[in-house]
Amino acid sequence: MNLLERLQGGIFGVATGDALGVPVEFSSRSYLTQNPVKDMMGYMCWNQPPGTWSDDSSLTLCLTESLSNGYDLEDIGKTFVKWYQEGYWGAHHKVFDIGGTTRHTLDRIVKGESAYFSGNIFEEDNGNGSLMRTLPLVYFLKNVDNIEDRYKIIKDISAITHGHFRSIFACFVYVEFGLLLLNGTEKFQAYKEVKAIINSFSKTHEFNTEEVDLFKRVLQNDIIEYRNEEINAGGYVLHSIEASLWCFLTTETYEACVLKAVNLGEDTDTTAAIAGGLAGLHYGFDAIPETWKFQLARYEDIYNLIDRFHESII
Repeated sequence: MNLLERLQGGIFGVATGDALGVPVEFSSRSYLTQNPVKDMMGYMCWNQPPGTWSDDSSLTLCLTESLSNGYDLEDIGKTFVKWYQEGYWGAHHKVFDIGGTTRHTLDRIVKGESAYFSGNIFEEDNGNGSLMRTLPLVYFLKNVDNIEDRYKIIKDISAITHGHFRSIFACFVYVEFGLLLLNGTEKFQAYKEVKAIINSFSKTHEFNTEEVDLFKRVLQNDIIEYRNEEINAGGYVLHSIEASLWCFLTTETYEACVLKAVNLGEDTDTTAAIAGGLAGLHYGFDAIPETWKFQLARYEDIYNLIDRFHESII
């Protein structure tokens, strides 16, 4: 599978998973167990037509566009603000959903703060708002051999909104895992390798060990071995990294992965976007059901953006 197929798979994988989850966001797992999502739907929670994606995809696409022009943290921040104020890269050119931490931090940029210093750094600011948009970095960092350099870029981009170590570290785990998948590593082998890579990296840095230990279920244990009822699917970044890896590693297809993510309930769109990014990257663009991806809002716009991004990174 070539780079373009994996790139299309990843970005469309985020948007498709997101759109599947939007209508049932905040639904309980017990409700979705009785009424499982099986196909693309519309309206319901946000009263949006089928194929509508949320802030997860909007900010992913904003990051993709900015990176297409090179790495400029201030430009990334300004592009996020353009979405926030104008609905730029909104599914229907408007914002209907935004997290509190993201809103507060983008307000700072609007008022003139640098994107280097805009992010919230407190423990309570560990929603999944930076993890949900971080997939484009897998492709952008594919030729950056030094893990220190990769970590710094991941850290700075997360910290535009989410500057606490926990959010940054979750993005780091996700991107490093994605890089292994992008290189064609079999997914269970990639999971084994990423644990070794991240644990080794952590030992060579003076990270807060209590913070690193919070990732024990992913990095020390085997997330695959946990039962459905042990997986949380709310908006907390630690739960999101666990749930997305669990959905990806316990299924065999893109379709099964994102439906499993949506039907966990709670933050349905974001869990499915994060898991769908990995599944799309791994299984490729053609693995995403056509009836889903062709329903997506602004399909052609996304397709063309991916082409521009691809040209910039090859």
